[in-house]
Amino acid sequence: MIRTFFVLLYVVLFLILGIPVLGIEWLISKKKEWRYAAALSQRRIVQWAFRCICFLSGVKLTVIGEEHVPADEPVLYIGNHRSDFDIVICYARCPGLTGYISKNSIERIPLLSTWMRRLYCLFIDRDDIKQSLKTILNGIDHIKNGISVCIYPEGGRGKGTDELDMLPFKEGSLKIAEKTGCKIIPMAITGSADIFENHKPRIKKTQVILEYGEPIDVSALTKEEKKKLGVYCQTKIRSMLTQHRQLTPSNTD
Repeated sequence: MIRTFFVLLYVVLFLILGIPVLGIEWLISKKKEWRYAAALSQRRIVQWAFRCICFLSGVKLTVIGEEHVPADEPVLYIGNHRSDFDIVICYARCPGLTGYISKNSIERIPLLSTWMRRLYCLFIDRDDIKQSLKTILNGIDHIKNGISVCIYPEGGRGKGTDELDMLPFKEGSLKIAEKTGCKIIPMAITGSADIFENHKPRIKKTQVILEYGEPIDVSALTKEEKKKLGVYCQTKIRSMLTQHRQLTPSNTD
């Protein structure tokens, strides 16, 4: 339980001590010519914080295919989702400004939601079709403005015992790539649920694999593949997850 204590303490201290940082960054961003610099600064601060969380949690990360992630253009990241640590692990490695699409309940958490909004995160209510559409349209605007977007198309965390037991990908979430022409970067994450979710409330030292697949260019797909883009992307991710089994990660206390 000592890891759990230190991680929770770190998160609370970061949010409290980060209040003046948020204020300073807000003042800097008031000048239009400094807005981009303020956004980069906040991204680096949060990425550093997430790396610290991974260290305190005992996460041993193996990264595969990072060369597939372009550093000079916005992309749509998609991946399987089994843990809240998926966001911590993946965001810490984003090479450019990236906004996550998160469930709207997170928007009610003080300070955390402020940091998320500053980092171009969007909140979605999947029970409200009109609001969901508006969020996707905002995601399209992000891409057009040079900001990458990350979304977990399952619409929630998978809770099966098998990493391959994913929920069906929601096609609407992939409209961001279809409407903007940006590349889709598929991400396969193995082992993240063993950090916390599989044995709450204890955080356990864990081996995690994060693999980036080759970029998917929607315009280059066949008509049938475009029609079932969610299935196409999920198949790519499932293939990577299957290959991870050959690496036999060893998760220990």
